[in-house]
Amino acid sequence: MTFSVSTLCLASGAPLLFRIDSHLVRGLGAALFTVGLVLGGFVMAATPAFADESILAVDNGEVRCRASKADLTRISLKDDRFVSVSRVQTGVEGQDFSIVHEPTRGDIYISVPEAYSKPNISFFGTTQKGLVYKFDCQIGGDSAVQVFVANADIENPSAKPEVLTASGSLQDRAVGLVRAMFEQRPVTGFEIRDAARAPVNVGDMKVQLITEYRSPTMTGKVLRIENTSASPIALREELIAGDGAIAVTISNPNLASGQATAAYVVVPAGR
Repeated sequence: MTFSVSTLCLASGAPLLFRIDSHLVRGLGAALFTVGLVLGGFVMAATPAFADESILAVDNGEVRCRASKADLTRISLKDDRFVSVSRVQTGVEGQDFSIVHEPTRGDIYISVPEAYSKPNISFFGTTQKGLVYKFDCQIGGDSAVQVFVANADIENPSAKPEVLTASGSLQDRAVGLVRAMFEQRPVTGFEIRDAARAPVNVGDMKVQLITEYRSPTMTGKVLRIENTSASPIALREELIAGDGAIAVTISNPNLASGQATAAYVVVPAGR
C-alpha cells in the first residue's frame, strides 16, 4: 500500500514532499541549505572584550571574567539579583579582596587591594532565583569593569520536544521525526546520539553520520554529504538511504565540487 503525497512545511517555510512506505521522501526545498550544516550545536558570534563583559552562564557553572586591579568591578545579574556571596578569607594582607553587596539592585562590587598577590579572584554567588555560579575572574587593568551575567537556560530555553503519536500513521510519525531532526529538537521516546562518526567515502561522496535519533521502532539519521569530485553531482536518494528506508530528504541534491549538504534519513530500528 502506498500513501498519497503530503506536504510538510518546515521552519524555513520550504515545502518538502513525502512519499511513505515503499517510496522515499523527496526533498524539494533548496532553502533548507541556507540553514547550513550546524548540526547538533549552534554557532555564536565572538564579541570583542571591551571594558564591559556580557556572559551567559548556567546554574552550578563557572563564570570566567575580568576584574579591575586598581578600580571597582561591578557584577550584575540579568533579571535576577545576588542574595549571598561565599568566599574564603584568610585574614592575611595581600591575600583577601573585598565584596560589597548593593541591596537596591542586588549587584556586587569588588575591590582588590594593591598588595593582592594572586592573579585571579574566585568566589561563589547565590541568586534570588536559587541559582549558584562559581566566579573566576582574572585581575588586570586600571579602569573600572562591569560584568553582566545572564542565565543561559532562561535566555535560550530548551526546545519543546516533538511528540510522535503512537496511534499515528507511519507517514505522520516519519514526517514528525524528520521535522524534529531538521529543527534539532528532542523527540519523546527517542534517544539522541550526537557523537559524529568518522566520514566514509562512497564513490564521489564523503558521507558522515552527525546525529542519530533512536527508538525501539524507528531510527532517524542526520548525515553530512560532501561532493569530493571535480564535477557537479546529483545525489540519488537510493544510494544515500539504502534498501528498506522509510523516508529520506536532502537539503540540496545538486552539489558543486567541494559543496556539502545535509540529509535526513528514517529507517526501521536496528538498521
